Amino acid sequence: MDPETPLKIPNSRSPVAASQRWPQNLAHRTPFNPKKIASGEDYTSRLASSRGKGSELLIYWYIGTRHGGGGRESVLRAASRWGPASPFTPYEEASFEHTPAPDHAAFLLPCPLLPSPLSRPPSHTLEQPLPLRKLDMAATGRKRGWGSSASEPDEEPREATARRLGVWPLDQHNQRLLDLVRPFSWSDPPPLEQYDLLVLGAGAGGLVSAKQSARRGASVAFISEHLAGGDCLNVGCVPSKALLRSARALREVRRAADFGVRFPGGTDAKIEIDFAAVMERMRRLRADIAPADSHESTAATGAHVFQGRGRFVSHNKVKVNGTELCFKKAIIATGGRAAVPPLEGLDRIPYLTNETIFNLTSLPPRMVVLGSGAVGLEMAQCFAVFGSKVIVISRSSRLLPRSSERASAALQAALERDGVKFIFHATAKEVFLTKQGGADGFPIIHVEYTHGEALTKIESRIECDALLVAVGRAPNVEDVGLENAGIAYSNETGITVNSLLTTTNPNVYAVGDCVAGAPRLTHMSGEMAKVAVQNALFGDSWSLNYHHVPRCIYTEPELALVGMDEKDVAESGKEVRFHESDLAHNDRVILDGDSAEGGIVSILTEEDGTILGATIFATRAGEMVNEVTLAMQGKLSVEALARLVHAYPTVGEGVMQAALGFVRSRWARMN
Repeated sequence: MDPETPLKIPNSRSPVAASQRWPQNLAHRTPFNPKKIASGEDYTSRLASSRGKGSELLIYWYIGTRHGGGGRESVLRAASRWGPASPFTPYEEASFEHTPAPDHAAFLLPCPLLPSPLSRPPSHTLEQPLPLRKLDMAATGRKRGWGSSASEPDEEPREATARRLGVWPLDQHNQRLLDLVRPFSWSDPPPLEQYDLLVLGAGAGGLVSAKQSARRGASVAFISEHLAGGDCLNVGCVPSKALLRSARALREVRRAADFGVRFPGGTDAKIEIDFAAVMERMRRLRADIAPADSHESTAATGAHVFQGRGRFVSHNKVKVNGTELCFKKAIIATGGRAAVPPLEGLDRIPYLTNETIFNLTSLPPRMVVLGSGAVGLEMAQCFAVFGSKVIVISRSSRLLPRSSERASAALQAALERDGVKFIFHATAKEVFLTKQGGADGFPIIHVEYTHGEALTKIESRIECDALLVAVGRAPNVEDVGLENAGIAYSNETGITVNSLLTTTNPNVYAVGDCVAGAPRLTHMSGEMAKVAVQNALFGDSWSLNYHHVPRCIYTEPELALVGMDEKDVAESGKEVRFHESDLAHNDRVILDGDSAEGGIVSILTEEDGTILGATIFATRAGEMVNEVTLAMQGKLSVEALARLVHAYPTVGEGVMQAALGFVRSRWARMN
């Protein structure tokens, strides 16, 4: 065949010379002009593998067109025959898949090639786009997914694997989740000789690192061992907020009469929760969100996805599944896990953490929560609203001892109204079983603890059916081979980094919960990833100011904070001013029927109006705090918040009202 003979590309409107289609040893992906690709004028491709001489090849094409400004990405995968004796003809086309894409680009990517002779495989429908990896066309359907009952002789049964991964029950929603974030059968791609960037870890920090780098032209190796999406998607932000929404709905239904809503059964009708349905809804919504974090979506950016445990074997190499991957730069994003205290008997009882509580299918009648941080308080209130009798054991003298006493008291009162009980100045000493799990699945657990001031401590015991351990987070830094790469770390605190997020290995960066001293928040991990990518690949010197990172406890009402808190102020010795507004007088709060719970906006400033921090206790405090965060990051005075026109009536006006306190203190007055 004449190498200059024009050949048609699927879906193109103009031919491309064959000579343009036989390049040798070129980059693994090539950006195209979005306008030209739409008209078929720019389909010159570069292949990652050279063609076999005299043989026919089966090629998997990936065609993606990304549109910026919040648009969509159209992904087409097609398999085509291509060889000296055959023109480039469609072999099998897949369906379109749409995923968000933030930047302008268009790509025509060759996937790995399969040798011939080839016979046409059975037709099948692709519900998700195929990954950038070698494919066995006969094994790409659902029959190799989590929904199949069949396993290969050397495979672990699916149910056992799901339990080991901490995802249960293995219903249709969890099968769909696992198909996306931890495929049962995944073939790693052939590795490149060297990657521009290697990303170890598949949580928020790892996903942002890998996807952004690949979209910006880097060759990326992405290693995911457990569940892509990390804690946030699987056992954190996403499932917890689904449960909290159900609790809010139940709370609203119980108050329906206050809004003039009557039910056929009358106001005395008992409103109950269908806990199994609540959990099923959570699993369904979690699976709905999962495609954004899936292996497929990461591979669609051009990154090579490897599923397995990665370990550093040298300063510039990581081994995964027996294959060594060489890198120029690397980002560690191994995340964290629930910290487990050295509590006598804890290893002998079936306790819960954030990693297992979302597997419950029955509502525990009684729950004890160890810890009064965000996880403990959110789940305590949630389960109390559902109907569990909940007791929180806290070592501190009050909730959130570093924060405003007024906000702390308001939060405690809100949870107590929903039935949560608190034991402060308390320390658990021992736990043990008096009954194994029965027909309802719950054991009887005894918790022995001491409480009270140092000189008057009292020993007590309480009984529960479920024990939730929520005493903080621990970094995932063990068994990663950090020593082999010259990376300093501590098992207790995490990996040591400088202000640029560089570790003690100058070519390795770290982001997220595995970093010592970093706020352990999903949005913090994502922001750290942006900084690490910019510094690692583009030679910049970006840094982060942890004081400009908002944080929120998603109870009802929510408690959001940014910047300095009262404890920080006391420790700094600075002269500061507090500007507050009481949301009990906010018109929207009154109209929504939330005035009984009140609400607070407190903004902390220097004498000249420089904003140092804020505390907000309100129904949507997490939305309101972003305004203050932007002002702090933009170095705006509190006066700017006061003079910003806010929509009426909104709870957000509370920020303006608090800021007006500063303006009023400086008003000119008439004699």
